[in-house]
Order: sequence, then C-alpha cells, then structure tokens
Amino acid sequence: MAYEVNGKSIEADEEGFLVNINDWNEELAGLVAKDEGVDMTPEHWEVVNFLREYYAEYQIAPAVRVLTKAIAKKMGPDKGNNKYLYELFPYGPGKQACKIAGLPKPTGCV
Repeated sequence: MAYEVNGKSIEADEEGFLVNINDWNEELAGLVAKDEGVDMTPEHWEVVNFLREYYAEYQIAPAVRVLTKAIAKKMGPDKGNNKYLYELFPYGPGKQACKIAGLPKPTGCV
C-alpha cells in the first residue's frame, strides 16, 4: 500500500502504517486521517504532535494506557482520559493516532 502526496508515493504496510517514519509530514497526516474518517482539529494535532515527541524521546509508540497517563501528566486530566481520546480517535487512540502521526503500530495493539 502507498499514499500519494504531491506526486510522491509514500510506502505503507498493509494496515496503512508508514514503512519509513521520516516520510511523514502534516499533509500526509491529513490524508491518512481522511482515510481513517478523522477530521483533524487542533485537539487532534495536539495528540499527534505529542505522540511524535514521545516517539522521538523514547523510540517507541506508547500503548493506550501509557499514552493516556502521559497526556494527563502534560495536558491535564481533561485530555488525559480514555473518553476524550476515543472521541478524537474512535478506532483507538493508540493505533489510529499513531497511524496518523506516521509512527509504527504501538506494541500490544491488535
């Protein structure tokens, strides 16, 4: 599978996760989000950018439980909870948000 952005083909695995995370850009994220049925808002970008920073620091995409705790610590309990994150990413904040962020599938995600 591949995404087409600005005439460039960006390779992804069969589930839509990028093969090379360095191919990511915001335009591609918008395309992936659209494929996922997610309309990106500033709140979505906040989570996507948080995930990218987390990955840059720890070299791992966090599982939902870890993601929820980390977001609560940085952005407060209003955003660091399952209800809020699932409203933004209904197919799973870990898996769906990581895909949009151009990160590998989080460990423990099916």
